[in-house]
Amino acid sequence: MPSPNALRRGRRLSSALALGITAIVATTPAATAGSDGRFGWPLQPRPAVLRHFDKPAQNWLPGHRGVDLAGAEGQTVLAAGDGIVVFAGTVADKPVVSIEHPGGLRTTYEPVRAEIPVGRRVGRGTRIGTLESGHPGCATACLHWGARVEGDRRRNREYLDPLGLLRLTPLRLKPVRP
Repeated sequence: MPSPNALRRGRRLSSALALGITAIVATTPAATAGSDGRFGWPLQPRPAVLRHFDKPAQNWLPGHRGVDLAGAEGQTVLAAGDGIVVFAGTVADKPVVSIEHPGGLRTTYEPVRAEIPVGRRVGRGTRIGTLESGHPGCATACLHWGARVEGDRRRNREYLDPLGLLRLTPLRLKPVRP
């Protein structure tokens, strides 16, 4: 029978290995790009993008860490992918919902009045709440949709363009025949 010290060393090694593998998977393009179609639009029908992602050079600098999608007040907001609701409340007087997805990916939705509790497992397309008006920079109601990969103790979080989670089909035009 192994000694208690050997068992503890083995558990620490297993934990470190699991964390290392998780970090590698979470930072690979396949894990964050959603190339397998695991993610969909949080609003239906497919919304217009009013403001695009503008990643700052450093996380503490100004930028636009998500996209603003055209919507209507009271419109249903959907989970973009499978995950667990980790936050449903108010941040700086704005209602926000956050969903943790496999691989350390987190998506955020604001201003959204939550209709689903923290801890609830959701699937892609699950109704999570309703869109409210009042997002800065939007003349009408719009959804600010963000995505990031969580790092170690929030120090190494990486903001991503949430549109990269979608499988967008390129527009192809047919040739005009004379």
